[in-house]
Amino acid sequence: MQETLTPALEASSLSKTFLAGGRRTTALDDVSFGVRHGIVTGLIGPDAAGKSTLMRLAAGLLIPDSGSIRVAGLDATRQSLEVQSSIGYMPQRFGLYEDLSVQENLDLYSDLQGVPIEDRPARHEELLGMAGLDPFRKRLAGKLSGGMKQKLGLACALVRQPSLLLLDEPTVGVDPVSRRELWSIVYRLVKERGTSVLLSTAYLDEAENCDEVILLHEGRLLAKGTPESLRVPMNGRVFAVKSDSLSKRSLQATLSRAPGVIDALIHGDHVRVVMESQSPPASRPDMQISPLLPRFEDSFVTLLKGPASPVHAITQGKPVSAMTGTVIELENLQRRFGDFYAVKNVSFSVSQGEVFGLLGANGAGKSTTFRMLCGLLPPSGGKLRVAGVDLRHAASKARAKIGYMSQKFSLYGNLSALENLRFFGAAYGLSGKTGTERIQWAMAEFSLSEVKDTVSGDLSLGYKQRLALACALMHQPDILFLDEPTSGVDPLARREFWRRINELAVRGVTVMVTTHFMEEAEYCDRLAIMASGEILKIGTPAEIKAGAKSENPSMEDAFVELIQARESA
Repeated sequence: MQETLTPALEASSLSKTFLAGGRRTTALDDVSFGVRHGIVTGLIGPDAAGKSTLMRLAAGLLIPDSGSIRVAGLDATRQSLEVQSSIGYMPQRFGLYEDLSVQENLDLYSDLQGVPIEDRPARHEELLGMAGLDPFRKRLAGKLSGGMKQKLGLACALVRQPSLLLLDEPTVGVDPVSRRELWSIVYRLVKERGTSVLLSTAYLDEAENCDEVILLHEGRLLAKGTPESLRVPMNGRVFAVKSDSLSKRSLQATLSRAPGVIDALIHGDHVRVVMESQSPPASRPDMQISPLLPRFEDSFVTLLKGPASPVHAITQGKPVSAMTGTVIELENLQRRFGDFYAVKNVSFSVSQGEVFGLLGANGAGKSTTFRMLCGLLPPSGGKLRVAGVDLRHAASKARAKIGYMSQKFSLYGNLSALENLRFFGAAYGLSGKTGTERIQWAMAEFSLSEVKDTVSGDLSLGYKQRLALACALMHQPDILFLDEPTSGVDPLARREFWRRINELAVRGVTVMVTTHFMEEAEYCDRLAIMASGEILKIGTPAEIKAGAKSENPSMEDAFVELIQARESA
């Protein structure tokens, strides 16, 4: 398809600031770039880089302080209505009406977009078929899985065929199978309709799928080009390191402090190391070092991070967890809701100091299992012991040894960071001098002093994550449950988070985590993959990948293969 002279989107010296809490924040600072027609352009950057602000400016929903942004030659500020009638826009929190059915949501958005009545049946048929939602026309949107909701949101954004489609982190919190389905829809639109797509994402493996990427940092344009062109400077600078004498967590900590190391990340049975130059990290007799091909994520971290800072050890206030041996035991665990089994005959055990991952597609039963493990939901059957306590009879005793963190529900959004710490401290029975000391510890350990009076609902995702983890650790738990704790968090904040988790594991704290981010599965000692409330497979990351049929599979390849095999059985 021949590209027209007018860019699909063009930003010129674009700047935007916001005033919140008496502080002025620069969201975009003199940003200029163009988006070509008929391709997928990725908008990449850490939290608060300015991605969502740019999307809203392009959609004509915000007015820039200076500069301009044009969509297909139209000024998005002065001609906002014309722009909005020509684009599709799916923000992070797309406004589905959960008490309406799938079909009723499509009808409503067709009304809002002025789609002619006679054109709707064919368009809806096409969109529902593309999204795989035709069998669910009558189902309420609120009863759909997370992945199905995202696909319905995308279909609603497409009720009128747009020339430009703006997607603001459409795959956050979506399982890998649904992510692949969403990407398939996006590229089908590009190939068959010539749609131009600007898509922001926190998943850097998705950046590899884009034709071009735009990298923002602190409101400024840092880089622009194809993923391949941005990978080229990393050739010869990425290595896999193994050790015969050090655990992978100790090896990562050692390498993070080594001269010339930019990034050291656990990846299954080895540590992936990115260097400042093409020289490998300093070797020891017990190490095996081999070169790796670079990824876009290596370029991203190098551009943003620079040389790695030393791993910051968490000072828990006690040398190791007081618990030993097996600390979590499930035997034929069940949870029914009426006749529906959300969890069915699940059995596994977790040892002290182990990082255990629970993976599965949306609706697999992970969160239900977590709530039972935390004593928040009674099981319908089976045996469940946590911290040596039978949760069916003494849940409160076990909860005193448990820390729980969930991105969505861990914090009270209308309380400040300091008020959240005080609340959780009191909830865990911390008062007086002890409570004050733990709050001071959290403020220093997680660098929260500068945001202590900020309402937590206004914090960036990175700060929310730090605060939520601090609250979960206030009472120094022996077991830490993390329910999708890094959903939507950028890679730098994710690295900081996992360095802390690894340090806790080294000190003997047992960690259970659910995640849709397959890279995080590599950080775990063992994994259990769930589908439809049952366990499909348990093993180390290497064992899970070894069971896949594809050649040199990634963890995501192995995961998708297991889920699809279950669905086709």
